[in-house]
Amino acid sequence: MKVIETKAGLKSWVNKRKAEGLTLGFVPTMGFLHEGHLSLIRQAKTENGAVIVSVFVNPAQFGPGEDFDRYPRDLPKDIRLAESAGADAFFAPSPKEMYPSEIGAVIRAGRQAERLCGKSRPGHFDGVLKVVTKLFHLTGADRAYFGQKDAQQLAIIEKFVQDYDFPVTIRRGATVREEDGLAKSSRNIYLSDRERMEAPALYEALKLGREAVLEGRDPVPAVRRHIENNTSGTIDYVEFLSYPELQEKPEGTAVLAVAVQFGKARLIDNLLLHLKENPHASNDAEF
Repeated sequence: MKVIETKAGLKSWVNKRKAEGLTLGFVPTMGFLHEGHLSLIRQAKTENGAVIVSVFVNPAQFGPGEDFDRYPRDLPKDIRLAESAGADAFFAPSPKEMYPSEIGAVIRAGRQAERLCGKSRPGHFDGVLKVVTKLFHLTGADRAYFGQKDAQQLAIIEKFVQDYDFPVTIRRGATVREEDGLAKSSRNIYLSDRERMEAPALYEALKLGREAVLEGRDPVPAVRRHIENNTSGTIDYVEFLSYPELQEKPEGTAVLAVAVQFGKARLIDNLLLHLKENPHASNDAEF
């Protein structure tokens, strides 16, 4: 596996692989890799001739007072894990390398960013689109892989790529969970012992919400009640929206999504529900 720190080095590697006729899969991450990331790398490896993994903690998507400075980092471990999962190139640029000067034209996320995490983290998805635009251009990827745990991010990127005709196919990866149901996340390391015991209640609550949908009821009260009764966390939101549009009165496919603040850890989770075909279907399986 080739470890690359500069944009010029990445472009050189990409050009050589393309000259060999290889398709390129790309897995963008902020590092501190876990099984969720590794599952995306393995998925990319089965669908492409070569795979690029990036690790970049993007300052543009962190707001004032958020955890940019303390976001968990372990680059040597990330390199080992990415290679073990089948990555062929590992791109780890510095902020100065990615943003050498102030950017003139700006990118703004649209209506999809007005709900869920976008509502409580203004500007966050503008920063996400800023960095993925640069990374899509630099990697020249044929396919890019994103986990469904970040359902809003996935929806916004899919729409962005479609609207602006990026020559890349977005591939979804199923949410990967711990044995007790907690969605794997780099931020889980922030949880105290007590909070870690409580955190699986988020997934339990989502499953109760799914049952409410099956019975024709609004799932939001059941989800909120279970989280409030079984955790010490503070609910940021519980919403039931159309997917990927992220608007009210869902039909067809919907997302039932939660965000809860546990001390230093802000956890998100969701289920995708196919309302017309099967309300039991969720994003724990690809579709």
